[in-house]
Amino acid sequence: MAVPDSPAPEPPRILARPDGSAIAYHRLPEREGTPRRPGVVFLGGFASDMTGTKATALEAFCRARGQAFLRFDYTGHGQSSGAFEEGTIGRWTADALAALDELTAGPQILVGSSMGGWIMLLVALARPERLAGLVGVAAAPDFTEDLVWAALTPEERETLLRDGAVRRPSAYDPEPYPFTRALIEEGRNHLLLRAPIDITCPVRLLQGMRDPDVPWQTALRLTERLTGDDVHLLLIKDGDHRLSRPADLDRLFAAVAELSGGD
Repeated sequence: MAVPDSPAPEPPRILARPDGSAIAYHRLPEREGTPRRPGVVFLGGFASDMTGTKATALEAFCRARGQAFLRFDYTGHGQSSGAFEEGTIGRWTADALAALDELTAGPQILVGSSMGGWIMLLVALARPERLAGLVGVAAAPDFTEDLVWAALTPEERETLLRDGAVRRPSAYDPEPYPFTRALIEEGRNHLLLRAPIDITCPVRLLQGMRDPDVPWQTALRLTERLTGDDVHLLLIKDGDHRLSRPADLDRLFAAVAELSGGD
């Protein structure tokens, strides 16, 4: 699916929160005269921001269709306020709920990438009446427990508990990522894969089998835990974690188009 180039970037708009924080966002309104479709909300990953390839490509795709689209930065990410190290799954889910409630109207398709896939599910549980569907891209529910805490050495766990944080190398940033004690401990309040997940809207999951960060078995566990029947999992044998190659983006566009009504 060819997508036109996006226009020159504009400064983000700001959603002021009651606690004094500021969420930066870009919002594309539905174009008049086009078929009525659900809006699309992009939820980014851990330490990512709304300027990434998938977010901007999806915006261009929606612009070409006249479809409403929203991308934003969680607090502590990108152009939003706050310190990254102060973030937790609960805090970033609250950011996503605020963006959904205050910046969108009508049914929405949530697209969650990596950690955004976990937040997507938490938002869906909190606002089931707002959903037209979910698209997970290397969705990583419970990653703080199953993929971070479980992988820490005894020495790293001791450092985390003693100092409040531990830093681990990242393939996506020259600086190691900080994982805080608050992130791990607060994340335990939001674990989903230990029980059925009461989400019944259509769900499409895209998962690379060569993803070094989120095992493809996580996608299988998620598929099994979702209570709805309209759940499709696409395993991409040579796919990595980002799934940002042209063919991967086409798969993402196809999933969004299908959940928008098949056009």
